Amino acid sequence: MKRFTAGTNEEGVRLSRFVQNVTVNLPNSLLYKSFRNKRIKVNGKKADADYRIHAGDVLELYINDEFFSAAPAPKAPARRQPPVQVVYEDENLAVLYKPAHLLCHSDRTGDANLVDAFTAYLTQKGEYIAGQEHTFAPALCNRLDRGTEGLVVAAKNYAALRDMNEIIRTDLVRKEYLTITFGKPPKGRHTAWLRHNESNNKVQVRADAAEGFKEIITEVTPEKVIGPFTLCRIGLVTGRTHQIRAHLAFLGAPVLGDIKYGNRKWNEKAGLKTQALCAVQLTFGQIPEESLLHYLSGKQIRLEQPQILTTFNDLAKLGPR
Repeated sequence: MKRFTAGTNEEGVRLSRFVQNVTVNLPNSLLYKSFRNKRIKVNGKKADADYRIHAGDVLELYINDEFFSAAPAPKAPARRQPPVQVVYEDENLAVLYKPAHLLCHSDRTGDANLVDAFTAYLTQKGEYIAGQEHTFAPALCNRLDRGTEGLVVAAKNYAALRDMNEIIRTDLVRKEYLTITFGKPPKGRHTAWLRHNESNNKVQVRADAAEGFKEIITEVTPEKVIGPFTLCRIGLVTGRTHQIRAHLAFLGAPVLGDIKYGNRKWNEKAGLKTQALCAVQLTFGQIPEESLLHYLSGKQIRLEQPQILTTFNDLAKLGPR
């Protein structure tokens, strides 16, 4: 038998999910059999799988030790993580600046990544102690492609992660980007249809609906032109894989530096090693009062003086088309 005392980061977590998180290779059939046979208790009483945990609950799991013994130790962040650049922070979350080329999450390369850097940051501040957590680790609420720079929201606790995910799911936060395009795209709110090919991680865009394609809506505002290049402000209404890059290419003005959908000749001439795309602003709508993050209603978080503005001004040196 294993006994756990729920902490604040288990508040509101479904009991079945908690059990799955603290065990290893426990079959679903055995999980639900344990509930039926009263082998999972909360505060000494039988509990259902859908029970929502409260901080301070004592959870007793009468499950064979073999499903606990192989549990991995909490993962420590890689030693060499870049310093976290915090744009906004409160007791529940932080908005971080992700440079181009930095991964959001770890992958098979083992390269530095933002979520491990954020975990190290909170650990150093004493706001996160891995050994004291049963189910939660600091997490990112949104992600950017490796080559894209800009704002990423990170949660410090489970309730903030849950509520921010709901805010994003219900379109209560508007995301704006700056990008540099080769050519000038038409101003306006553009609708198209996109399909993601997972085999090569590229997308196809077409003008009308078709099977397997999802609707995309992108707002485009050209702000300044230097020769063949345009600085554009982009508003995402939908948020699909590679949406901005692929949609702008479809409109005839690909993102400069984009090796998948861009203009190779001008990418090389500009000398850019990644796409000129930056998430510069988050604007929150009216968040329900019952949300932990209600206080963000109407708040705007902006990245001041992003590097992309310097990049755009430097393009004047390339001369006319």
